Amino acid sequence: MARKGQEHVSGAKALPSGPPDAATAPVLPGVRLGPVSFVWRPWQVLVTLLLAAVTFLLFCVSIGVGDFPIALPRVVATLLGRGERIDEFVIMDLRLPRALAGLVVGVALGVSGAITQSVARNPLASPDILGITGGAGATAVLLVTVSGGASAAVMNNLGLSAAALAGGLGTGLLVYFLAWRRGIEGLRLILIGLSVSAVMEAVTTWLLTTADIRDVAQAQAWLIGSLDNRSWDEVRLALWGTVVLLAVVAATAFPFRPLHLGDDVAAGLGVRFAAVRAVVLLCAVLLAGVAVSAAGPVPFVALVAPQVAMRLTRCPTPPPVASAVTGALLLLGSDLVARTALPVGLPVGVVTAAIGGPFLVHLLVRANLRKDGTA
Repeated sequence: MARKGQEHVSGAKALPSGPPDAATAPVLPGVRLGPVSFVWRPWQVLVTLLLAAVTFLLFCVSIGVGDFPIALPRVVATLLGRGERIDEFVIMDLRLPRALAGLVVGVALGVSGAITQSVARNPLASPDILGITGGAGATAVLLVTVSGGASAAVMNNLGLSAAALAGGLGTGLLVYFLAWRRGIEGLRLILIGLSVSAVMEAVTTWLLTTADIRDVAQAQAWLIGSLDNRSWDEVRLALWGTVVLLAVVAATAFPFRPLHLGDDVAAGLGVRFAAVRAVVLLCAVLLAGVAVSAAGPVPFVALVAPQVAMRLTRCPTPPPVASAVTGALLLLGSDLVARTALPVGLPVGVVTAAIGGPFLVHLLVRANLRKDGTA
C-alpha cells in the first residue's frame, strides 16, 4: 500500500513536466471596460486592421481612377483638405459619392450577412437567400413600371430608395413571422426565405414582361445593382441609416453572443433570447434595405463577406466587424474591376454575381461533404 502511495505521489509530481491538460492550458486574456468584458484575440484584431488598411487603399485608388486620373498622394491630400481646386472638384463632386456609396453599402451588407448567418447558424443564410433584396427589388420595379397617380405620388414624396427600403423591410418581417414556430430554426428560416424570394422574383418578372419597354430598361438597370451616378443625397441617407443601425447592433452585441450556444444556454445566462434575436434580425433586414436603396440589389456580397471574414480571422462564427470591412473591400474591388479590367464598363452587380455564384456552389459542396462524413 505504501509503495502504491509513493508511486501515486511521484506520478502527481511528474504531471507539470508533461503536456498541459484542459485544466492547465493557457486561456486567452480578457479585457474589461466598465460593465463590458470581452476576450482579447490578437489574430482577429490584426486581420481586421489589415483588411481595413487594404480597404482604405482601394477606396483611394477607386477615387483616383477615371478619365482624369489622379495620383494616390493627391487623392489623400484632397481628402484631408489640402488638395488643389481641380482635384477637389473631380473628387468631392464627381467621384467621392460613388466610392463612399460602395463603402457604406459593403459595410451594411457585410454586417447584415453576418447577423443572418449567425442567427440561422447556416452559411447559406443571407439577405439574398431570405428574400429581403427580392422584396426591395419587386417594390422598386412596381413603382417604376406601374403608371398612375398613386405610383407617381410615392415616387415624388418618398423616392425610389425609400420605397425599396420599405419593401425590403416588409419582406423581411413576412419571412420572420412565417418562420416563427416557438422560436426561429435555421433550416425553416432559409426554406421560407427561398419560397418568398421565388415569389418576389416571379412578381418582378411579371411586372417586367407587362411593362413599357422604356420602363423595363430603367428597372433592369436598377435590378442589376450599380454604383453609377450616385448622388450625395443617396449617400447621406445610406450613411446615416447604416451608422444608426450599427450603433443598435453594437448595443445588442453582448447579449447576442450567448445565442451562438443555443437558446437553452442563453436563457440560463439570463438573456431574453427571443427579444434579442428579433432586434438583431430587424437590424439585419434594415441594413440590407438601406444597401438596396442606395445601390440596388447587389448580389452575393452579404453571403460571401461573412464567410471570408470568418476564415481569415479563424473565428467559429461570422465576426461582424471583420465582415463589414470584408464587404466594403469586396464591393469596392468589384466596382474597380467592373470599371477598369473589362473591355466595357459593367454594373458592379455583374462582378459580384460572378464571384458569388461559384462561392455558393463551394458552400453547398462542402455542406454535402460534411453531411456525408467525408469532410
